[in-house]
Order: sequence, then structure tokens, then C-alpha cells
Amino acid sequence: MDLTPKDKLSSIPDLRHRLRQLRWFSKAFRNNAELVEAHFGFTYRIDEKLLNQVFFDWLAAIDAQDESAAVDRADYIVFVAGLALRELIRTKPAVMVSDAGKGQADDQATLEIVRFWPEGFLFTNFCVCAIAAVQEQEFGVSRDLEKAASDLRVWWSYRENAAKDPSISIAFLDQFVGLEPNWLFPAMAQERAAIKKALGASREAMLGRP
Repeated sequence: MDLTPKDKLSSIPDLRHRLRQLRWFSKAFRNNAELVEAHFGFTYRIDEKLLNQVFFDWLAAIDAQDESAAVDRADYIVFVAGLALRELIRTKPAVMVSDAGKGQADDQATLEIVRFWPEGFLFTNFCVCAIAAVQEQEFGVSRDLEKAASDLRVWWSYRENAAKDPSISIAFLDQFVGLEPNWLFPAMAQERAAIKKALGASREAMLGRP
């Protein structure tokens, strides 16, 4: 998967908080679509009303589970991006309208994925790049993607399962960035492996256990 859009996102100060503002969220998504178009030659039509709906549904989903943010901030950043991905896949604010057959991509594996599912790739690429940019700003680290992110067979499963249940996209996103997916309850923050581990360690500390 191409992480080129991450560099442009990284240039936005305090990205984690800016993305929770409609203007910045919309701008970042549109910029990502333009970069995907330049890189792969796919043109998208974006429905502003649907994109606004994605944004507000995403904020509502965050607010419902925001108490987990302080438990493991790095993991929660990925989870929040997963919630955005779920809403993008559920609402479909962008559709591919043309494949000009141009672009600058030399990654044939990723190009096959874009051709297979252009909208899903756009939504997932946006969220993966947001994760990479925010974690770079917050922790000074860059995240490498797993091989699954470039495996067309995984994307076949991803598309099929996300069509039935958009929440499963959260688990696939975790898999792509190297975290342990929760295939049973992907949309529940407190069921995430990292957060459960942190909560368990906190309880042991409170009980005075080694």
C-alpha cells in the first residue's frame, strides 16, 4: 500500500486534533483522493453530504468509547482510525468514476488492489496514512505495514466481509498495521488486546502484585 499521502498529512500541525474538525477532515480526505489519483490514475467523485455524515457518525462513535483513550494511546489512535474506516465503508462518500490508466505507480501488487476495489483502497489508504502521520507526530516513530496489506487474496476477504459487516474493517486495519485483530468484537475498544493488557497490568499494580 502506498503511504505517500502520509507526508502531506504529517505537515498538518496537531493532526490528531485537527482531524476531529470537519474542515480539516474533509480537506485531508480530498487531498488523499487527489494523491491516489496522481499515483494510480483513478479519479473519484466525492459526495460532500455523505462525507459530512461520515465525519459526524465517526465523532459519535469516538465519544461513545473515549474513556479508553488514556489506557493505551498508541493503540487507541489505530482504533479511532478503524472507526473512521468503518463509517467510510458503510456510507461510501466516494466512488471511482474513471481509470485513466495513467499515474506514477510502480507497485503492481498495490495497483491490482486499487483496480479490484478502488473505493475500499481509497478509504483504507486514508486511514492507514492518518495512523502513520499521527503516530509519527505523537511518538516520533514510523509504522511499517504487514505483507497482508499488499496481498490481493486478503483484500478479497476484506471486501467480502466488510460488505456484510463494515465493523470488520477495523480488524483488517489492525492486521495491516501489525496489531492483533479482534475478529469477534472489532468495534469495542475494551476488547482490544493492547487495551485489555494495559487494563490488566493496571489492576495488578493496584492490587500490589508483581
